[in-house]
Amino acid sequence: MSWDFALILFFLLVLTGVVWFLDFFWLRKRRRAKGVAAMAATAPAVQGLNEAEASRVRQEAYDNANRAPWWIEYCVSFFPVILFVFVLRSFIVEPFRIPSGSMLPTLKDGDLILVNKFQYGVRLPIIDQKIVNLGTPERGDVVVFRYPVDPSIDYIKRVVGLPGDVVQYKNKVLSINGQEIQHLRDGDFFEPDRSAYVGRYTEQLGKTSHRILLNKRAPQDFMAISNYPYRENCEYLNDGVRCTVPAGHYFMMGDNRDNSLDSRYWGFVPDKNLVGRAFFIWMNFSEPSRIGGFH
Repeated sequence: MSWDFALILFFLLVLTGVVWFLDFFWLRKRRRAKGVAAMAATAPAVQGLNEAEASRVRQEAYDNANRAPWWIEYCVSFFPVILFVFVLRSFIVEPFRIPSGSMLPTLKDGDLILVNKFQYGVRLPIIDQKIVNLGTPERGDVVVFRYPVDPSIDYIKRVVGLPGDVVQYKNKVLSINGQEIQHLRDGDFFEPDRSAYVGRYTEQLGKTSHRILLNKRAPQDFMAISNYPYRENCEYLNDGVRCTVPAGHYFMMGDNRDNSLDSRYWGFVPDKNLVGRAFFIWMNFSEPSRIGGFH
């Protein structure tokens, strides 16, 4: 969906840009010449008129001849706006809408968020080719990326495993490179999708402290596993999964650990699929108090 919008925006930018260029360097001069010719042609009509009336007639003739067609006026007017929006969302920041509860309690369905587009490098629009490398994701970052199974769909998850990491999720316990990630109980949370309360915990991933939802009594289901690239890097057991993250890829998980379709099921996210780091909730029309930053 986001990629389709970017393509439409790019098409409009090219269309209005071509018209603006032609108008600025060629069509505008032709209209002005026609206006001057039309003003000169009024000479017989203004004979006998006072200077003010003659000036009005000449100006009307010039304006009528110099007026641009409506489609040129629209293109010239909208080009700067489209250019600004295109540059802003392609290289600086892009808005997204959270479509599900897989990132609860950090992000809710209906949150409208902003994504930093340059933190992980500058990419060419449409083809998404990285041209400037400015940084890489860190553990704990909340990242928007193109779903590896269907790149036309944008997903949002938290970075758990970096290239080379050994990530294990066994009996609802997350371990990275053999080090268990501790969870501290932080009350209960009502999950709308399941109409039930689940445990809320605080987790530390790298420099980021954030909250997750976890029902330690719910069974783990790893039955619907897709045949994804580097599938041989993962070992599925009755009580969990263990994966070695390949170079240039990341292991993503949702904060709602028992209700998130993530790398445990469909594999790793390649660097080329990264869109940017989510960092700010700019609106939730059902809950405006949620506006602000998050971890």
